[in-house]
Amino acid sequence: MSAAPYTLPGRVVRVGEAVSLRIRARTVLVSLALVVIVLALSVFAIGTGEFDIPPGTVVSTLLGGGDPGSAFIVRELRLPRVLCALLVGAALGVSGAVFQSLTRNPLGSPDIVGFPQGATVGALIVITVLAGSGFAVTVGALTGGVATAFTVYLLAFKRGGTSGFRIVLIGIAISYLMISITDYLLARARIEEAQEATRWLLGSLNGRTWEDVGPLALSLAVLLPLLVPAARSLRALELGDDSAHALGLNVERARLGLVALAVGLVSVTTVAVGPIGFIALTAPQIARRVARTAGLPLVCSALMGATLTLASDIGAQRLVPDRALPVGVMTGLFGGLYLAWLLTMEWRKGRRG
Repeated sequence: MSAAPYTLPGRVVRVGEAVSLRIRARTVLVSLALVVIVLALSVFAIGTGEFDIPPGTVVSTLLGGGDPGSAFIVRELRLPRVLCALLVGAALGVSGAVFQSLTRNPLGSPDIVGFPQGATVGALIVITVLAGSGFAVTVGALTGGVATAFTVYLLAFKRGGTSGFRIVLIGIAISYLMISITDYLLARARIEEAQEATRWLLGSLNGRTWEDVGPLALSLAVLLPLLVPAARSLRALELGDDSAHALGLNVERARLGLVALAVGLVSVTTVAVGPIGFIALTAPQIARRVARTAGLPLVCSALMGATLTLASDIGAQRLVPDRALPVGVMTGLFGGLYLAWLLTMEWRKGRRG
């Protein structure tokens, strides 16, 4: 029996279509609400610190007004840090949504399956073994992230393709292997190298300038638009490999392309600010629950990732007086609590059968 139609102004809409329209409308409203929250947090982050600036002055300065002193503080000292937080959070949110959609598992996050840890190992090899810095560390981190992703994908591959369950299990094993290598590299490093590596490992937005914003924004401007045509393949893969194949999709090629894009996003953010944990894990799941969608909404995930990262950085700057903590400390605290809650909910669901 087909769904009964009912009338909306100008046309007849069936029940299933009406439900889809409501879901899309809610997703748009949630996205707009997150935009407002991001803007409010940005103004607050820029306006507070050792020298407080009223919100009206912050907005005026961002629009080109303001006195020279306020303009210097807003545009040169604080705005680059806020932009880095927003860009990194958005990239991690999208990357997490892609991985969790591909694996059909809420734990199928880049920071759970070892990709940031691989980028960390690549950077530490450059810092502690090759005594490199700057651009060499960037190359090392990118190489480490890509090599780890390739290793996980290769080990998860079997006749007939890959499975999300195998990717998660193998990724967790590779993640612990990368952590062990990281500990070894830190243990053998000189004290100066270990200090530099530790600061990078914590994931920090401290001291970010326009020189950090430029390459990050350029990289995301290249990678994020590529997900627009790939979104259709992602939605098909969410239905399962058999259904996606029946729709005419080359499953393994599509999955490999999506993994490459997501790994690129993770590697770029790791290079820019170091590894920031749990944003890629939590942002897509929170976005899905708030938007009440069956799948993981990419735009909402990006905005939620930006919101969580900026809010965590604000908290990290104010948690300890007179000392700004790395943002990775706050995201780790929040993510650990969220992971414990998620595992508890899954356990309860399993007990109910």
